[in-house]
Amino acid sequence: MGAVLRKHGATAGRVLSYAGALLETMDAALADHPGAFIMGQGVDDFKGIFGSTTGLAEKYGAARVFDVPLMEEGMTGIAIGASLAGDYPITTHIRADFAFLAMNQILNLAAKYRYMFGGLMSCPMLIRIVVGRSWGQGAQHSQSPQATFAHYPGLTVVMPSTSQAILDMYPAIIARHPGPVISIEHRLLYNLDFTVGEATRPVPLTSYVAREGADVTVVATSVMVLEALRAAQYVEDKAGVSVEVIDLNSISHPHWDLVAASVKKTGRLVVADTSWLEYGVAAEVCRQLVVRDPGLLRQPPSLLGMAPAPCPTAKSLEDIYYPSQHETVDAILTQVRGAGHGIDLPVERSMTEGYKRFRGPF
Repeated sequence: MGAVLRKHGATAGRVLSYAGALLETMDAALADHPGAFIMGQGVDDFKGIFGSTTGLAEKYGAARVFDVPLMEEGMTGIAIGASLAGDYPITTHIRADFAFLAMNQILNLAAKYRYMFGGLMSCPMLIRIVVGRSWGQGAQHSQSPQATFAHYPGLTVVMPSTSQAILDMYPAIIARHPGPVISIEHRLLYNLDFTVGEATRPVPLTSYVAREGADVTVVATSVMVLEALRAAQYVEDKAGVSVEVIDLNSISHPHWDLVAASVKKTGRLVVADTSWLEYGVAAEVCRQLVVRDPGLLRQPPSLLGMAPAPCPTAKSLEDIYYPSQHETVDAILTQVRGAGHGIDLPVERSMTEGYKRFRGPF
């Protein structure tokens, strides 16, 4: 994909990759906050978590940017202790699945300190986890657990979909948020370039309208925001359909009134998530709308997510496991024109046709 212009109030500026935005914000965190440090498997090697921490160990030293053994729970416990002592830990998981090994520390400790101690203690920290995708990542390296983390009070969960979202949110999180914050970064985004500028209306720690429209609302997360924007342009060009795209952005604290207002305007809904539909983000979007006003929708919504199975390793199966541009466009057109819409659909049937073609497991 080429450079993507952010439409959320930014002035035109430089082109910056998703990984480049991560590296800039990690560098700034270490420079601006003496108590900040970064830890995780691979943060100090030559690849630096896909380019997001490259060179920082050399610049700031091994005391502030350091590798750890295979000890996710122990690493998180160390981070919690450092946070309670006044430092700011940034922990990284090169695959989101690895964070499952630290669930006790995250859910039973970090998330609950402010509550258990009446607000006298807090645990400000940033936990970065990367959703794997493509080239046979398989069942244990491809999961997107935003719904799991958002289920627990005390955690803030975000899924930045652009470089601008990272530039806007990460500094604010590190400087002011009482934490803990879990940021879920999609691997397909890392190599994409985005046009970024000085934000006149910064991406908030909630939801925002990524594209205005009138015929149908698409609520999307992470890389599916980009898929929705691509689909919106396609259906506008091919069928004159006007799509409003909402970047849910914060999975734990969405702007539900914004979502409801959009659906009230369009009467139609597509939810596009990066994980499973059952008991997930798509289900929660529908629940929130029904609770607010069961008459908002003119027809049942269309929901896009992973197939209800562990992720297959074979590329041929993986291509049909994730929703593609073909399915996204079809869902939008079906909402507006019906199942027999008669509009030619994109031939693209795999997300990797529009993103990075991986030559290796990382």
